[in-house]
This record gives sequence, C-alpha cells and structure tokens, in this order.
Amino acid sequence: MGSSAEHSSSASMEVSPSFSTLSSAAASSLGTPPPLQAKSPPYAAHDRQIDNVIFDLANTDTSIPPQTLHSILRSSYWFEYEKGNLSEEEVYTLAAAAFSLDVSEVGAAFRAARDSIQSDPSMVTLLHELKENNDIQLFAMSNISAPDWEVLRHKGTRERKPNLGYFRHVLGSTGIDPRRTVFVDDKLENVVTARSLGLKGIVFTSFDEVARELRTLVRDPVADGERYLRHHAKQMKSVTNTGVMLEENYAQLLILEATGDLSLVDYIKKAWSSGRVSDHFSPEVKNDIMNEILTVKNEDGIIQTYFDIKRPRIDPIVCVNVLTFFYTNGRGSELRETFDWIYEVLKNRAYTKGTLYYYGPDTFLYFLSRFLSVSIYARRRLGQLFAKRVAEHFGAEGDALALAVRIHAATVVDLCDTRDYEQLGKMQDADGSWPMGWIYKYGAEDVLIGNKGLTTALAVSAMRNYKELELRLTRAQW
Repeated sequence: MGSSAEHSSSASMEVSPSFSTLSSAAASSLGTPPPLQAKSPPYAAHDRQIDNVIFDLANTDTSIPPQTLHSILRSSYWFEYEKGNLSEEEVYTLAAAAFSLDVSEVGAAFRAARDSIQSDPSMVTLLHELKENNDIQLFAMSNISAPDWEVLRHKGTRERKPNLGYFRHVLGSTGIDPRRTVFVDDKLENVVTARSLGLKGIVFTSFDEVARELRTLVRDPVADGERYLRHHAKQMKSVTNTGVMLEENYAQLLILEATGDLSLVDYIKKAWSSGRVSDHFSPEVKNDIMNEILTVKNEDGIIQTYFDIKRPRIDPIVCVNVLTFFYTNGRGSELRETFDWIYEVLKNRAYTKGTLYYYGPDTFLYFLSRFLSVSIYARRRLGQLFAKRVAEHFGAEGDALALAVRIHAATVVDLCDTRDYEQLGKMQDADGSWPMGWIYKYGAEDVLIGNKGLTTALAVSAMRNYKELELRLTRAQW
C-alpha cells in the first residue's frame, strides 16, 4: 500500500507500491521500538566462546609405504612406544618382524620422518592471527614418541590420543577450562574423546573450513558486526537477485529499527512513508493515515496491499505490519477481520512458502513477532500457537537473514534457538558482515530483494537478544 510518490532504483526500476505501506507500518513502531529491537549494551569480550586452542601441527614424511606406515602407527606396540614404555630399538624390531622388513629400514624411515617434522605454515599463520587479535592461548599436542618430543622440546605425557589420560594430563598441566577450549585434530576418534571431556572439537577436513570455525569461536560476533555496519554507514543499498541496485526506504527503516542508530541509514525523503513516523508526523497525521488505510478493506474486511482499490491484493505480512501500526496507536480494534485472518494464516501454516511480496516462512514469523511485542492482546491470543510454529522451524535450512529473524522471533516468546544461533555464527564473514539474504520481492515478476547491511543488522540483533535471553533464563534457574 503506498502513496502516489513512489521510490525508484538507480536503474529506474519502480519499487512495488506495496513497500510503502510496509515501510509506513514498520516506521510507525520505530518511535517506541518493541522490546525485541531495543538496543542493548554491547557484548563483553568474555562472551566469545573460547579462550584456548589445542592443535596438532606435526606432519610426518616417511619412505615406508603409507598403508604399512598406517598399520605400524596403529599397532599396540607403537602405542606403548608413544607412551614411553618401549625403546626405539624394541619398537623397530617388533615392527620389522610384523611386516617382514629389515630393522635398519624401519629405523632409517622413522629417523627420516623425525627429521622432516615441520609445522603447517598456513595453520601457524592463522593461529598467530587469532592469538594477536583475540588474546587466546595456544597449545600444541601430538602423538609423537619420546625421542620426537625431545626434538620439539615438549614434555611427554606417558599417554597418547585418544586416551582420556592424555587429555586429562594436558588439562591438568595447563589449568585451562575445557568448556573454553577447542581441540583441532584430523582424526575423529581423538576429537570425540576431547568432546567427551567438555572441549569443543573440530575435525580437520580443510584449512579453509577450520579457519572459518576457529574464527567463529574466538571472535566477538556482535562487535565485529557492529564494526562492519559503522564502516558501511549510509552505503547499505538493497539489490535484486538480477543485480539491480535499489534506492528504497524500507530496508533502511528496518536497519534503523534493529540498531537504533540513525547514523547508519540513508533515507529517501519522499512520500508519507519516508522517515520515522514518530519523528515527522503528529498523532493527527497518523490518524489520517489510518483512516485512509481503512478505506481499502476488501469485501471480507481485510486490509489490502495497495491504496488503489483497482489493484485488489492481500498479503499476510502487509496485514501484520498494518496491525502493528494500528495497535501501536491504539486503534487495533478496528481491524478485527484482518486479525482473525492472520490467526488462520498462522494456525494453518499458510506462510510456509512465503507470501506474495515476502520471501520464505521466517519473514512472516519475524514480522508477527514484532506485532506480539507491541500488543498484549496479540500475545495473549496468538502467543502459544506462535511459539509452536516458531519451534517447528528450528534447524530448518535458510540463509543468514532467515536464521537471524528466526532467532529473533524465538526470543520474543522466550525460546532459545541454539542450533540456528550456532549456525548463524558460522556464517559470519571475515569482515564482520553476514551474506545477504532475501526478505521481499516483486510479486508479479518474483524478483527477490535483499540487503547485506540489513542481514548484518538483524544478525547482530538476533545474536545479542539470544545471549541476553540465555543469561536471563540461566539466572532464573539459580
């Protein structure tokens, strides 16, 4: 629903008039942001997930065929050698006998391997980066025999991975908290043991994947996200999936609502939907707007998307945003039929494929959560069903924006969506942003519209809200 003055993109693509009503409804609640979007104190540094990284850097080259070497290294006598219970000569003799090799050949191969022990340069560079930027402790541990420990100047444990005693020795000798520690190894069995003692575990599959997971664990996602937003202030434009950049207010209003920071956004000063309604419009003007909206009900009493009655469209999310506008301004009772329809949409899961102008199911639940945040009546009537519908989506596939708004919606009804919170953290890029997700679309053409800044702002807000709810629920249990 929009006025005659509509926004246009830099490529002269007209933005659907429906977005002006959506903007006005969003803007109308910006003056008194609901609890979901209220800005909170930033994360403290200790809110990152880990303080310590334990890793295995040893790479060993040998002239013995890989399959034979693997069998030797997994033999019971080699395990005893690694624990320091057998000498080099004894283990080489046993290995030579088991695999019909000359003792001298076995000894020469492992001495050559010992001389070739070296660190993975890319991993070392990554670990130094993490240590310098995040003030974490680094520990190296590996199944290297007693003589090899001397090469690397490490003290032997008389144990080996994946034995529990090996990890207990490391934890005891260093005094580190296993819950604040991540262990990186290329063998799943070793990682499983580490996890059983409370450590976080990463199985090394590729350098890029390990680098992403480690950065996720040691970084402060909220601080990094806010840094990205400040660095790109007033430059966060929307774009379509066809590559067209758009100049439109709606994403800017949503960024403002998520952050509370006016310096981040760039308004287009056109039409009554522009700007923050509470800042620019008096109660009288707001009432005039609501009166005009009431003139475009259809024969079922449901608010339509456009002011133009010749374009009969209805969209559940448009209706939710209009309900939010009316209930925020004390006139919700005038939209009984629209409210009843939204209840049916929620009850019958009519939103699961998105709506005419919005992408995906999580967007509907997000905007409905905004409505519940401003209306006691809506929370009382819809809250229990809403909580069930939100929980149904936990862990469902989605882009960064979908996960962010899903986490948001869950926190409104005191649900911690841990799985999606962890996945959203892994999706954060090195520069602190999150990959752009789709939020709305052109109904007729089905062209998707997204905004990287909006995705990042919603992700930051979602992660902050999740941590605050988690802390509140934890304190309530004390």
